[in-house]
Amino acid sequence: MAGGIGSGPGKSARTYAGFGVPLILPAWLVIGIFLVVPIGIMLVYSFLTKEFRGGVIWEFSLAAYDQFFFDRGLFGDDPPEIEWTYILIFWRSIWQAGLATLLSLLIGFPTAWFIATRPAATRTIWLFLITVPYWVNLLIRTISMKFLIRDNGPLNTWLLDAGIISDPIHVVNTWVAVQLGLFYSYLPFMVLPIYAAVERYNFALSEAAADLYASRFVTLTQVIIPVVKPGIIAGCILVFVPSLGSFLAPDLLGGAKNFMIGSLIDEQFKGAAGNWPFGAAAAMILLSMVLLVLIFYARSQAKGEAR
Repeated sequence: MAGGIGSGPGKSARTYAGFGVPLILPAWLVIGIFLVVPIGIMLVYSFLTKEFRGGVIWEFSLAAYDQFFFDRGLFGDDPPEIEWTYILIFWRSIWQAGLATLLSLLIGFPTAWFIATRPAATRTIWLFLITVPYWVNLLIRTISMKFLIRDNGPLNTWLLDAGIISDPIHVVNTWVAVQLGLFYSYLPFMVLPIYAAVERYNFALSEAAADLYASRFVTLTQVIIPVVKPGIIAGCILVFVPSLGSFLAPDLLGGAKNFMIGSLIDEQFKGAAGNWPFGAAAAMILLSMVLLVLIFYARSQAKGEAR
């Protein structure tokens, strides 16, 4: 009887034939209202003029983009020079996000491999242990991190009591604190995609490599990593993109000297002194960088499928 019902993909496709638009319409509405419209507003604002008391004046201007890349002096009539302040903030954001991605990969890959190679009955427990801290709000977790690593916090207290250090280690308001915050915030985004890829890995390939006298390193680099590469790339993107635009970790852990682009954008929309067009322009530049990363990922995926 079950065989007469049929449950293959072709049968399912025929069942919903003619309902394609109604099925996808809710997703289109959500994407349009909560993604396309806000991005469109930010794009328009980035080409408007700043209002003195905050907000915008509806006059077309490229001043926001000019301010980001060029310094024209206090009164704006000096010969343009490259504005390194914002470029360096962007560079700091890129390398902090890149380092967080690398650290997450170095820790996340072995963790994902360990979980995926456990007995099926215990994998859920390990995944639960990975994700349960992230049920708590990100703001609370970041503040808890600051409490832990501050000069008179539990970490320094334990190191002093153990005699490992003689003076407290100053971590808060440094780039190291920002890096710890980013790494801690987005590590599961690396573990879960790699775990999904490793779980589908055919371990007979490793056995075949061993039979051909391949070392563990050769097996890892020539067999395992190429197979689970989609999960690695997905994890790197899921860590890099939110780290690039993060502002909680830099604000709470890094201080004013460790500003990142997310903090810069956030500051431009606060209070009457904010510069909405400049904040919108910085956001569009950040969005352009994210799109480049996603395009690179899409092209690499397409090349992988072509092979």
